Amino acid sequence: MTAIESIIARASALNGTVVLPEGMDARVITAACACVDRKICTPVVLGTPEEIAAAEAKAGLKLADRGIKTVDYTKGDAELEAAYLEAWNAKESKKPAEKQKIIDLAAAEKTLRTKRIYFGGMMVKLGRVDGLVAGSIASTGDMLRAAFHTLGTQKGVKTASSCFIMDLKSPTPSGDTVLAFGDCAVIPDPTAEQLVDIGLATAQTYRDLTGNEPRVAYLSFSTKGSAGGELVEKVQKAVELAKPKFAEAGIKMDGELQFDAAIVPAVGQLKNPNGEIQGNANVFVFPDLQAGNIGYKIAQRLGGATAIGPNLQGLAKAMNDLSRGCSAEDIVGTICVTLLQSAAKR
Repeated sequence: MTAIESIIARASALNGTVVLPEGMDARVITAACACVDRKICTPVVLGTPEEIAAAEAKAGLKLADRGIKTVDYTKGDAELEAAYLEAWNAKESKKPAEKQKIIDLAAAEKTLRTKRIYFGGMMVKLGRVDGLVAGSIASTGDMLRAAFHTLGTQKGVKTASSCFIMDLKSPTPSGDTVLAFGDCAVIPDPTAEQLVDIGLATAQTYRDLTGNEPRVAYLSFSTKGSAGGELVEKVQKAVELAKPKFAEAGIKMDGELQFDAAIVPAVGQLKNPNGEIQGNANVFVFPDLQAGNIGYKIAQRLGGATAIGPNLQGLAKAMNDLSRGCSAEDIVGTICVTLLQSAAKR
């Protein structure tokens, strides 16, 4: 069974609900119908009647035939709008007075009636659905802004990030067939403090989606001081800050490590003889977005790995972004990832 097959099977047992805000996309209509046909979950689709009718015609499917609920977000929802107003102003009130941007109910109503991702995010926040999946049309920036403004980050985490689950064509030297790479899509140049959050979140995502125990390596072009400079020092600082948090969580972690020392036991034992990770890592924290994005694409395009993601992490509740080139089956997979993340946050 592949990693995505396992994720779909485990998610299907949860009997969850997911909101799909982009009801004007035929791929979303197809994915929603597939989720019902395959008994994966109960989808809720957002869109005007005109948008949904056009997308249904393109997909050759009817949501009503499968009992799928649709919601016209442009008509508004008093409960969601009041909750958004309260949450926004509560957050703004914590800022210095000169930086506050307090809004009124009219502004809250306008936001939710014109921004479908915000409307869906508030449905997640209030517990009407378990999670949200969008991004087949919306940009990643739009998704992240909606996530921050409606859900916020989980307790104890200041940084929302992402990771890819990498389903390998052949096992690593230590026998792993599924890895996690983070962050490959969100934070261009994370600070040491942000790298701590990224590592913890990626480890949790790996555990939630695979059921396996994470072993985390913070990557660099240096292994335990074999090279120096600001780039290495940032990772070294992150590792020192992360040690007590990983120890508290009971997760194995080590760094700074070159990739070969992190994934090949013979190299790890040679370069890092006293380390907690000696070539047996299955979760990899990249020092910046350039390295992470390049790394996962090399594994995907040259190594033949299947990349599942990007999976958003560190949010208070489950929301995930899609590639704008995604297929309907990609959307189904991301829905299942979202359901598993939601279950882990309960």
